Amino acid sequence: MLTQTAEYALRVVTYLAQQPPDEAVPAIAMATRVRVPRNYLSKILHQLARAGILVSVRGRAGGFRLARPAARIRLADVVAPFEEAVTQRSCVLGRARCSESSPCGAHHEWKRVLQARERFLLETVVADVVR
Repeated sequence: MLTQTAEYALRVVTYLAQQPPDEAVPAIAMATRVRVPRNYLSKILHQLARAGILVSVRGRAGGFRLARPAARIRLADVVAPFEEAVTQRSCVLGRARCSESSPCGAHHEWKRVLQARERFLLETVVADVVR
């Protein structure tokens, strides 16, 4: 229910949440730990930094760290930069037209699933999943 990139972003953020908050972790060191290809990881890290989830630290002790405490970062904030295509709802059965006024056989049940997913992402913070 998440794109591969959003899953990678969650791996990165939960990993960083388990590190000392004042220490920046170099991307190279993070790549093997979070099991994300290095080039791909770099793009994810920079996008998370642009979104205000991470802080990029330059220099010899550089790397990335959380921009705020894990208890103040919702999972929805982490996945949002990577989930635009997923949030555009399309018919789970592939129908060209599927809406409240012309629902497919799975429409109402699938809508409940998507709402539960959204509620989970909005109500869960990073600290909740790293405990």
